[in-house]
Amino acid sequence: MLVICVAGMPASGKGVFIEEAKKKGLPVYVMGDVVREETLRRGLKLTSHNLNMVAEDLRKKYGKAAIAKKIVEKIRETKHDTIIIDGIRSLDEIEYFKKTLGETIIVAIHASPKTRFERIRKRNRPGDPKTWEEFVERDLVELSFGLGNVIALADYMIVNEGTLNELRIEAEKILEKCLEIAREVK
Repeated sequence: MLVICVAGMPASGKGVFIEEAKKKGLPVYVMGDVVREETLRRGLKLTSHNLNMVAEDLRKKYGKAAIAKKIVEKIRETKHDTIIIDGIRSLDEIEYFKKTLGETIIVAIHASPKTRFERIRKRNRPGDPKTWEEFVERDLVELSFGLGNVIALADYMIVNEGTLNELRIEAEKILEKCLEIAREVK
């Protein structure tokens, strides 16, 4: 199996990359969905604080690859030989995917904090920070999980400071390269 791991800070543009992958028929598994499901299961609201607390708690209880382990349970049911995993946070997760699933590629999407904060304010998703201070706090939590290391060691990097169309074009190019690798892996 070829696992394409998508990493980036919140609102960097990962969702657009995921949309392009879905257009190609690739199944997408979202790490954040595991945290959101667990937060709701615990009877908590989807706030930035609660999501971070649950993510940290899962990692403390079940190890640094806890969320990866939970998502692999879902992935094992797929018949696809190439998949996308969105929202990687640590190298421990990457290592777990390599051990349990196979060949792994990291695609990082990067945008400046200023750009990302403006996007967050516009999208107004549940759990998104409302102030600059909350935004910085959330970024620091993300980085504490090891996300910066994943981004630094990415196989492919997309800098997303331009237009939506430019991001879609870059995503398409990277996906084509990944699919070439998938054909070689078979």
